[in-house]
Amino acid sequence: MTVPSEELQQAVPYGTPDAPRIAVRGEARLEVDPEIARIGVTVASRGKDRRAALDDLTRRNAAVLDLVKTYGDAVERLETGAFSISPELKDKGRGERVHAYHGRVHITAVLTDFTALGELTTRLADLDLTRVDGPWWALRPDSPAHRQARQQAVREAVQRAREYAEALGSSLAALVELADIGAENAPPPYPQAPGGRMRSMAYGAAEDAAAPLDLEPQRQHVHAQVNARFTMTPPQL
Repeated sequence: MTVPSEELQQAVPYGTPDAPRIAVRGEARLEVDPEIARIGVTVASRGKDRRAALDDLTRRNAAVLDLVKTYGDAVERLETGAFSISPELKDKGRGERVHAYHGRVHITAVLTDFTALGELTTRLADLDLTRVDGPWWALRPDSPAHRQARQQAVREAVQRAREYAEALGSSLAALVELADIGAENAPPPYPQAPGGRMRSMAYGAAEDAAAPLDLEPQRQHVHAQVNARFTMTPPQL
Protein backbone atom coordinates (compact mmCIF):
# COMPACT_ATOMS: atom_id res chain seq x y z
CA MET A 1 0.00 0.00 0.00
CA THR A 2 1.39 3.37 -1.01
CA VAL A 3 0.92 6.30 1.39
CA PRO A 4 0.27 9.63 -0.40
CA SER A 5 3.14 12.09 0.01
CA GLU A 6 0.80 14.71 1.59
CA GLU A 7 -0.28 12.28 4.33
CA LEU A 8 3.34 11.22 4.87
CA GLN A 9 4.39 14.82 5.43
CA GLN A 10 1.62 15.28 8.01
CA ALA A 11 2.58 12.05 9.79
CA VAL A 12 6.24 13.02 10.09
CA PRO A 13 6.47 16.16 12.27
CA TYR A 14 10.15 16.64 11.47
CA GLY A 15 9.59 16.97 7.74
CA THR A 16 10.48 14.81 4.77
CA PRO A 17 13.60 14.44 2.63
CA ASP A 18 11.98 16.76 0.08
CA ALA A 19 10.92 19.32 2.68
CA PRO A 20 13.14 19.11 5.78
CA ARG A 21 12.11 21.16 8.78
CA ILE A 22 14.18 23.41 10.99
CA ALA A 23 13.07 24.23 14.54
CA VAL A 24 14.78 27.16 16.27
CA ARG A 25 14.28 29.52 19.19
CA GLY A 26 14.59 33.26 18.84
CA GLU A 27 15.46 35.38 21.86
CA ALA A 28 15.88 39.08 22.59
CA ARG A 29 17.00 40.94 25.72
CA LEU A 30 16.71 44.70 25.89
CA GLU A 31 17.69 47.21 28.56
CA VAL A 32 15.59 50.38 28.50
CA ASP A 33 14.71 53.34 30.69
CA PRO A 34 11.62 53.01 32.92
CA GLU A 35 8.43 54.84 31.98
CA ILE A 36 6.71 55.06 35.37
CA ALA A 37 7.61 54.97 39.06
CA ARG A 38 5.24 53.82 41.79
CA ILE A 39 5.44 54.79 45.45
CA GLY A 40 3.39 53.56 48.39
CA VAL A 41 2.42 55.91 51.22
CA THR A 42 1.10 54.71 54.59
CA VAL A 43 -0.50 57.33 56.82
CA ALA A 44 -0.89 56.40 60.50
CA SER A 45 -2.54 57.82 63.61
CA ARG A 46 -2.80 56.92 67.29
CA GLY A 47 -5.22 58.20 69.88
CA LYS A 48 -6.67 57.41 73.29
CA ASP A 49 -10.14 57.14 71.81
CA ARG A 50 -11.45 56.03 68.45
CA ARG A 51 -12.73 59.44 67.37
CA ALA A 52 -9.41 61.16 68.06
CA ALA A 53 -7.50 58.53 66.06
CA LEU A 54 -9.99 58.81 63.21
CA ASP A 55 -9.87 62.62 63.14
CA ASP A 56 -6.06 62.63 63.06
CA LEU A 57 -6.03 60.01 60.31
CA THR A 58 -8.53 61.98 58.24
CA ARG A 59 -6.46 65.15 58.57
CA ARG A 60 -3.15 63.47 57.69
CA ASN A 61 -4.69 61.56 54.78
CA ALA A 62 -6.07 64.81 53.35
CA ALA A 63 -2.65 66.47 53.74
CA VAL A 64 -0.97 63.66 51.77
CA LEU A 65 -3.57 63.72 48.98
CA ASP A 66 -3.41 67.50 48.70
CA LEU A 67 0.38 67.43 48.52
CA VAL A 68 0.47 64.77 45.81
CA LYS A 69 -2.18 66.56 43.73
CA THR A 70 -0.08 69.74 43.67
CA TYR A 71 2.28 67.95 41.27
CA GLY A 72 -0.39 67.93 38.56
CA ASP A 73 0.45 66.00 35.39
CA ALA A 74 3.58 64.52 36.96
CA VAL A 75 1.23 62.15 38.82
CA GLU A 76 -0.42 59.72 36.43
CA ARG A 77 -2.51 57.88 39.00
CA LEU A 78 -3.42 58.34 42.67
CA GLU A 79 -5.31 55.58 44.51
CA THR A 80 -6.38 54.88 48.08
CA GLY A 81 -6.07 51.27 49.18
CA ALA A 82 -6.70 49.66 52.57
CA PHE A 83 -8.05 51.63 55.53
CA SER A 84 -8.15 50.40 59.12
CA ILE A 85 -8.91 51.54 62.68
CA SER A 86 -7.96 48.96 65.29
CA PRO A 87 -7.96 48.97 69.10
CA GLU A 88 -4.88 48.18 71.19
CA LEU A 89 -5.88 46.31 74.36
CA LYS A 90 -4.08 46.73 77.65
CA ASP A 91 -1.71 43.90 78.54
CA LYS A 92 -2.83 43.74 82.13
CA GLY A 93 -6.19 43.91 83.81
CA ARG A 94 -9.50 42.23 83.33
CA GLY A 95 -11.92 42.70 80.51
CA GLU A 96 -11.45 44.22 77.10
CA ARG A 97 -9.90 47.48 78.18
CA VAL A 98 -8.64 49.56 75.27
CA HIS A 99 -5.30 51.31 75.70
CA ALA A 100 -5.29 53.18 72.37
CA TYR A 101 -6.60 53.13 68.81
CA HIS A 102 -4.42 52.86 65.70
CA GLY A 103 -5.45 54.05 62.27
CA ARG A 104 -3.86 53.46 58.86
CA VAL A 105 -4.53 54.40 55.26
CA HIS A 106 -2.50 53.10 52.31
CA ILE A 107 -2.09 55.30 49.23
CA THR A 108 -0.41 54.52 45.91
CA ALA A 109 0.88 57.15 43.50
CA VAL A 110 2.24 56.54 40.00
CA LEU A 111 4.52 59.22 38.56
CA THR A 112 5.87 59.80 35.08
CA ASP A 113 8.04 62.82 35.88
CA PHE A 114 11.12 61.47 37.65
CA THR A 115 12.41 64.97 38.33
CA ALA A 116 9.46 65.59 40.65
CA LEU A 117 9.73 62.12 42.21
CA GLY A 118 12.65 62.87 44.52
CA GLU A 119 11.10 66.07 45.82
CA LEU A 120 7.68 64.49 46.39
CA THR A 121 9.02 61.45 48.27
CA THR A 122 11.11 63.73 50.50
CA ARG A 123 8.17 65.98 51.32
CA LEU A 124 5.91 63.00 52.02
CA ALA A 125 8.49 61.40 54.33
CA ASP A 126 8.69 64.70 56.21
CA LEU A 127 5.04 64.49 57.30
CA ASP A 128 3.88 63.22 60.70
CA LEU A 129 3.50 59.44 61.03
CA THR A 130 3.85 58.91 57.28
CA ARG A 131 5.73 56.04 55.73
CA VAL A 132 6.96 56.01 52.12
CA ASP A 133 7.90 52.84 50.23
CA GLY A 134 9.42 52.71 46.78
CA PRO A 135 10.03 53.73 44.17
CA TRP A 136 9.24 50.72 42.02
CA TRP A 137 10.31 51.44 38.44
CA ALA A 138 8.41 49.82 35.59
CA LEU A 139 7.30 49.94 31.97
CA ARG A 140 3.69 50.28 30.91
CA PRO A 141 2.04 47.05 29.67
CA ASP A 142 1.72 48.58 26.18
CA SER A 143 5.26 49.96 26.12
CA PRO A 144 6.90 49.98 22.66
CA ALA A 145 9.85 48.18 24.29
CA HIS A 146 7.81 44.97 24.52
CA ARG A 147 6.96 45.10 20.82
CA GLN A 148 10.57 45.86 19.95
CA ALA A 149 11.75 42.83 21.94
CA ARG A 150 9.22 40.49 20.31
CA GLN A 151 10.11 41.66 16.81
CA GLN A 152 13.81 41.30 17.54
CA ALA A 153 13.23 37.75 18.81
CA VAL A 154 11.46 36.84 15.55
CA ARG A 155 14.26 38.30 13.44
CA GLU A 156 16.79 36.39 15.52
CA ALA A 157 14.85 33.14 14.93
CA VAL A 158 14.79 33.72 11.16
CA GLN A 159 18.51 34.54 11.12
CA ARG A 160 19.38 31.42 13.11
CA ALA A 161 17.28 29.17 10.87
CA ARG A 162 18.82 30.72 7.75
CA GLU A 163 22.34 30.06 9.09
CA TYR A 164 21.49 26.41 9.74
CA ALA A 165 20.09 26.03 6.23
CA GLU A 166 23.11 27.72 4.65
CA ALA A 167 25.43 25.36 6.54
CA LEU A 168 23.73 22.52 4.66
CA GLY A 169 23.88 24.26 1.30
CA SER A 170 20.14 24.92 1.46
CA SER A 171 17.78 27.85 1.95
CA LEU A 172 14.56 28.50 3.80
CA ALA A 173 11.37 27.71 1.93
CA ALA A 174 8.45 28.52 4.19
CA LEU A 175 7.42 29.32 7.75
CA VAL A 176 5.49 26.45 9.34
CA GLU A 177 4.92 27.76 12.87
CA LEU A 178 5.70 30.74 15.05
CA ALA A 179 4.72 30.68 18.74
CA ASP A 180 5.50 32.26 22.06
CA ILE A 181 7.26 29.98 24.52
CA GLY A 182 4.56 27.98 26.31
CA ALA A 183 1.76 29.47 24.18
CA GLU A 184 -0.11 26.16 24.11
CA ASN A 185 -0.07 25.76 27.92
CA ALA A 186 0.90 29.15 29.28
CA PRO A 187 1.54 29.37 33.03
CA PRO A 188 0.31 32.41 34.98
CA PRO A 189 2.57 35.43 34.47
CA TYR A 190 5.36 35.57 37.01
CA PRO A 191 5.22 38.78 39.05
CA GLN A 192 7.95 41.23 38.25
CA ALA A 193 10.38 41.71 41.10
CA PRO A 194 10.33 45.24 42.44
CA GLY A 195 13.51 47.17 41.90
CA GLY A 196 15.13 50.28 43.20
CA ARG A 197 13.31 50.25 46.52
CA MET A 198 13.58 53.20 48.83
CA ARG A 199 11.93 53.11 52.25
CA SER A 200 11.48 55.98 54.62
CA MET A 201 9.50 56.41 57.84
CA ALA A 202 8.81 59.86 59.19
CA TYR A 203 7.66 60.17 62.81
CA GLY A 204 7.59 63.94 62.97
CA ALA A 205 7.89 66.92 60.69
CA ALA A 206 11.25 68.67 60.71
CA GLU A 207 11.47 72.38 61.26
CA ASP A 208 13.35 72.88 58.00
CA ALA A 209 12.38 71.19 54.76
CA ALA A 210 14.63 68.28 53.87
CA ALA A 211 16.69 68.36 50.69
CA PRO A 212 15.05 66.43 47.82
CA LEU A 213 16.30 62.90 47.28
CA ASP A 214 18.34 62.30 44.14
CA LEU A 215 16.75 59.14 42.69
CA GLU A 216 18.36 57.53 39.65
CA PRO A 217 15.87 55.54 37.50
CA GLN A 218 16.60 51.82 37.39
CA ARG A 219 17.01 50.39 33.88
CA GLN A 220 14.36 47.84 32.94
CA HIS A 221 15.10 44.45 31.35
CA VAL A 222 12.73 43.25 28.63
CA HIS A 223 12.92 39.62 27.51
CA ALA A 224 11.14 37.92 24.61
CA GLN A 225 11.34 34.35 23.26
CA VAL A 226 9.67 32.60 20.33
CA ASN A 227 9.72 29.12 18.83
CA ALA A 228 9.81 28.97 15.05
CA ARG A 229 9.68 26.11 12.56
CA PHE A 230 10.57 26.39 8.89
CA THR A 231 10.82 24.13 5.89
CA MET A 232 13.87 24.35 3.67
CA THR A 233 14.88 23.19 0.24
CA PRO A 234 16.59 19.76 0.02
CA PRO A 235 20.15 20.22 1.32
CA GLN A 236 23.26 19.53 -0.76
CA LEU A 237 24.87 16.86 1.42
